[in-house]
Amino acid sequence: MNKNDMVLRLAEEFELTKAFSREVVDHLLGQIAEAINNGEEAAIAGFGKFKLVERAARAGRNPITGDRIKIAARKTVKFEPAKSMKEMVNAKKRGRGGKKKAA
Repeated sequence: MNKNDMVLRLAEEFELTKAFSREVVDHLLGQIAEAINNGEEAAIAGFGKFKLVERAARAGRNPITGDRIKIAARKTVKFEPAKSMKEMVNAKKRGRGGKKKAA
């Protein structure tokens, strides 16, 4: 699902205009990004949390030449799914016929 799909589903499900739905999605994502940029954790109950993490500088290799290179320290965003999200993703789905019997 991409952002446009999210906007369309929101508009259909709640009978909103696409323009208003896009504003809602943009605002929500903007609030999450702003919180992360300010060093805050953006937690959504039942979904997960986004947080800013700092990666230390490290040595690496150029995959083409094999030369050693220095990779600079940087900040990045980490997503940690909530327990209920992990359980939903890992839930066993039942097949239609069950196990096949050996003849």
